[in-house]
Amino acid sequence: MKINPNKCVACGNCTYVCPVGAIYIDDATGRSTINSDECVECYSCFNGLSKEHLNPTIVRTVRSLFKMFRLRFDPEPDVCPTDAFEPDQLAWPRSIRRAFSDPTVPHESTGIKGRGTEEVKTNDVTGRCHLGEVNFTIEFGRPGVGARFWEVEKMTMALAAAQVPFEKKNPVTALMLMPGGDMATGKLPNEVLNEKVLSCICEIKVPLERADEIIQLVRRVEKGLDTVMVLGAGTRCENDGDERRLLEILQRNGYNPQRAKTNAGLGRISNKEALEAMREPAGPAK
Repeated sequence: MKINPNKCVACGNCTYVCPVGAIYIDDATGRSTINSDECVECYSCFNGLSKEHLNPTIVRTVRSLFKMFRLRFDPEPDVCPTDAFEPDQLAWPRSIRRAFSDPTVPHESTGIKGRGTEEVKTNDVTGRCHLGEVNFTIEFGRPGVGARFWEVEKMTMALAAAQVPFEKKNPVTALMLMPGGDMATGKLPNEVLNEKVLSCICEIKVPLERADEIIQLVRRVEKGLDTVMVLGAGTRCENDGDERRLLEILQRNGYNPQRAKTNAGLGRISNKEALEAMREPAGPAK
């Protein structure tokens, strides 16, 4: 994303809508400017502000005259008065920023918008997580911080070293399958490592017996990251609709978990093989 300096009148409205603080008023030019390295191409500025088409010269002149009399002429706070934002043509690898950051754009690897993964939220349909298993989601960058893929790679390589399987229908996993990546080691292609995104999720699944191990591994790696990280855990309830084993593990590790989402099981099963697997007990812990 870029701001046309010939159109910008430095009203400052756009500085408030950028979720990662990449837009600022440049004192040298008197124009709003985007820090390209920090911009995650989420299009919040372009899509979030209404667009007017006032003449920039007239707006600047009026504002200057008003300033002489200690008056202000400011547009409504949700408006770019001169339509100064102009999307860039995004080439690889920068295009990956928008794929993970713009919630209106489907991710190519999954066809799902935003970060490109449904996680375990549709488990009643997909059957990803079976009885006796726990699905961990490790989210990087949200809210309002963003993350670079070198930080994600630290986590994926640590998980791969622990022989943890990655969810295949996940965009971070898709990066490991690209040239230069390696799912066996958790390596991501070098060309994407410094790309910054608003948020992304690494998704894994392990037997419940390994939950303690994974929680402690994630905590160790997290200490070396320069971003915000959220660990989510999902599992299947028992026949009485309750869940006790994962709850005890999380409490033992210092968490006070609350149910964030519960699938009622009303979805239509899309994978018959998964349905049969859901009825079988999980395999032994590794």
